[in-house]
Amino acid sequence: MKENRSDQPVRTNSGIEVQSVYTPENEDGEPAPGAFPFTRGIYPDMYRGRLWTMRQYAGFGTAEQTNERFRYLLQNGQTGLSVAFDLPTQMGYDSDAEIASGEVGRVGVAIDSLEDMRRLFEGIPLQQVSTSMTINSTAAILLALYVAVADERGVRRDRLAGTVQNDVLKEYIARGTYIYPVENSLRLVTDVIAFSSEELPKWNPISISGYHIREAGATAPQELAFTFANGLEYVARAVDAGLDIETFAPRLSFFFAAHNDLLEEVAKFRAARRLWATLLREHHEASEESCRLRFHTQTGGSTLSAQQPLK
Repeated sequence: MKENRSDQPVRTNSGIEVQSVYTPENEDGEPAPGAFPFTRGIYPDMYRGRLWTMRQYAGFGTAEQTNERFRYLLQNGQTGLSVAFDLPTQMGYDSDAEIASGEVGRVGVAIDSLEDMRRLFEGIPLQQVSTSMTINSTAAILLALYVAVADERGVRRDRLAGTVQNDVLKEYIARGTYIYPVENSLRLVTDVIAFSSEELPKWNPISISGYHIREAGATAPQELAFTFANGLEYVARAVDAGLDIETFAPRLSFFFAAHNDLLEEVAKFRAARRLWATLLREHHEASEESCRLRFHTQTGGSTLSAQQPLK
């Protein structure tokens, strides 16, 4: 007869001990979805009322090649665009820079000029599609080019929807594509938030990212801890610059990883909503609208199978 091992501790992938069985007595009596602190959801009906934007991360080679890919994706049902930039663009190098050799157009599209941005979005109605740009140290530059293209076409700025990642602190912590000293970088981040609050009411001026921190080895709780520490710093910088929290906090967005431990990830996202709402309420007396945690998530790359050798 096998030994009964029900007394052995059960732990999640992050090492958190959990009960082997949960009963109705464990319910915490959280408010309904859409009610502060939003543990069960930031809106009453969540995705049933509004489906997620479907966008495939895409970008390679030249602006013309990526434009062709974007058009294909939109023609086949995609509802938004997500731009991948090559490393030289992420690091502020022109494609003809010696240090950029071998990396141009490799992991994303190469954008060196306003003309490149024009070609990237040729034939794509900017007022009808939201555009996410995964760009950080040079986010202010790429956003300026995007807005310039819209201005040339006569598209009103208040109709532009999208996101720039613009999260430079996580570059120092986990990823490495930073250019300037921390203080200078934070000033640029704050300037983008201020500009967007004034000129681009439908734009998310930052995507505060825990994904890369998780991929660098953090546990689920550490992912939230580092991300919210960064988030609070961005909020404090914006407030110190004279911005009213109610003018920019509703447009803050976040980006988290999703790993294989389903219940741990569900608990993480619920805890994240509640924690962020509580932090903004306690630190800044923010309204419910400003306390909503709006986030995007992707499958953690570290959970995927390694590439198999070709046979």
